[in-house]
Amino acid sequence: MLLVNAAASASLLLAVPHSPRNVDTCLSSYFYGTHGQQDIFIPSEDCLVEASTSGFSAEVGSLVQLNNDIQQLVWLQHEAVEPSIKPAAFMDEIEAFLSHISTTTAPAPADGEQTILVSRKSPQILHRDGTSALISVDSETALALDLNLPRFWKASPLPQAPVPFIPVPSDAVDRVKDILDTLKFDPVVASLVNNISVPQLREDVRYLTGESSRSEIVSRHSFSKGALIAADWLRETFENLGASCVLKPFLSGFAPNVVCSYEGSEDTTETVLISAHYDSRGSFGSIRAPGGDDDGSGTTALLGIARVIARKDVKFRKNVQIVAFAGEEQGLYGSRYYAQELRQKNANLTLMIQADMLAYHAPGEPAQLGLPDRIGTPEVTQLVANLSAIYSPELKVGFTPACCSDHQSFHGQGFPATQVFERAGPIADPFYHNSGDLSERENYDFEQIKSIAKIQFATLLHVAGFDLANDD
Repeated sequence: MLLVNAAASASLLLAVPHSPRNVDTCLSSYFYGTHGQQDIFIPSEDCLVEASTSGFSAEVGSLVQLNNDIQQLVWLQHEAVEPSIKPAAFMDEIEAFLSHISTTTAPAPADGEQTILVSRKSPQILHRDGTSALISVDSETALALDLNLPRFWKASPLPQAPVPFIPVPSDAVDRVKDILDTLKFDPVVASLVNNISVPQLREDVRYLTGESSRSEIVSRHSFSKGALIAADWLRETFENLGASCVLKPFLSGFAPNVVCSYEGSEDTTETVLISAHYDSRGSFGSIRAPGGDDDGSGTTALLGIARVIARKDVKFRKNVQIVAFAGEEQGLYGSRYYAQELRQKNANLTLMIQADMLAYHAPGEPAQLGLPDRIGTPEVTQLVANLSAIYSPELKVGFTPACCSDHQSFHGQGFPATQVFERAGPIADPFYHNSGDLSERENYDFEQIKSIAKIQFATLLHVAGFDLANDD
């Protein structure tokens, strides 16, 4: 039902479930982005009336009054999780969270790994229901909310001004449809994707989590020393495997994005991008944030793909990028900046696929591939599902309500995009956003990581095209 505060206000915020049809009215001029699975608008009253008379219905959304003391607005979304791991008291969690960030000082942990920034004004709760909340906090606190946020909640900061709604162009969708129409089994692709090494996946993720004795990483939180170590290690590793890499800073204090490229042999600007995020979250109050599943598994999958590219001397015909994003846990910051940069350059991006959480295999269930049920390009999602049937038939494929990872940043910039996830259903990993998210634990499945990585790799090979410089 529509939520309306009775007090007078200078402006209204409207949150409705994401749909391209939401911007078919004057609301398009008041769009503040998609956050979680909600499209956010701050319309004028005249526009709200006009939209309602033209057939737009806000009855399934929330209408929130904004007062005159608004700071940085942040949308909080409760993740879709299995009831068995979901906390019982949403309101208690949020009250404790807001009480904590209202404190004027917060000491850093002993080793200085993570620093909780000081709140300069008391936060405000502007809206809350069973799965979402809207808060107002100062801009510095907004950057570090994840340090205190209950673990099944994700923060998404609103921009300071309306942003354009950019749909995926029809010609970009048609290009993916053409790939779908001609897709068929390729024995060479099958051989290449099956070369991903499970022992190497295990070795790589253990370095990222700090489980390996050769790793100094305690946390990969975006503000931590460990994230900088991980960024340098990823850049060096990808470069040693033949990619050209750069570390791309995006916000002061954050670890950089790691952007690695393979130049295509053809004279084209067409680019295919696969990605993961290498930053992590741990338990509240702990400096340990190993992120073995979230998202060490996705990052390790990228490394596994790069190792086969190097070992088999794969030469792509079109341009390929492999990107490890930072700032995902604070609100998709790294991917937002990079997707905006590509849009400003009018990049010719055929598609992107984000890998986020590939390793947890719920007991008693088959190995699975979860695809986004709402945020993303349906044609890219279908392509991934078809490639799974061809190259990873061991996976049961379905949709997941778990939302949203870095593919949302690209979807919001009008690029064809989707995500691969570990389960066709809600999050079931009991160590999600927990300092126990290690690889050496029950139900952490390296074979499932490989199966999903095969799909990302097969996408690269089919969409970018390839030759083998040294054919075995």
